[in-house]
Amino acid sequence: MGFALIRVNLRAFVPLRLCVKFPCLSYSQYTRHLRLAWHVNYVPCDMSPQEQYDDAMFDFSTGEYDRAIEKLKSILAQDPAHFEAQLALGMAYYRKGDYATAIVEGHKAEKLKPDEQLVHTNLSLFYMKAGDKAVAEHHGMQARISSWKSDKTKPGEAPPSNPDLEMAKPPPQTIKPPEKFPDMPWRKKV
Repeated sequence: MGFALIRVNLRAFVPLRLCVKFPCLSYSQYTRHLRLAWHVNYVPCDMSPQEQYDDAMFDFSTGEYDRAIEKLKSILAQDPAHFEAQLALGMAYYRKGDYATAIVEGHKAEKLKPDEQLVHTNLSLFYMKAGDKAVAEHHGMQARISSWKSDKTKPGEAPPSNPDLEMAKPPPQTIKPPEKFPDMPWRKKV
């Protein structure tokens, strides 16, 4: 059994330990204090690839791109065909500002799924930031074509919708008919 370095769920500890000791600190100061206090936590390394990916995406969402890159690379070392990890690795490099490496990682994701719309959308974004507008437009068009390929509905037909994702609609109004209709002055009286 190996060991890995993982993060403690900080939200579980903040209210119990630090709110009492330091009531004047903000939440971000609490979490920074906790990271300093518990920055090394060794636990058994029996995380599934999905759990490792989720942990890497948590780091990505909190802006810790270097840590996310390390975790995504370790996932790809175990499973080089992990498409989501490859795609996220390119986006992590993009967020760091390393556009050249983001482009390389994006092309690796393109080799895994060449007709995926998100791959071409990301590559278009990476090339645009790198300053290569012609290639960015090419990948933007490839993304549009991929979206057309994935849409299997016939022209004029509405795509099948998921009732769970539909917008809420107000109930239909019931209209009460009038009890007495008005006189009709335009009719001749006989």
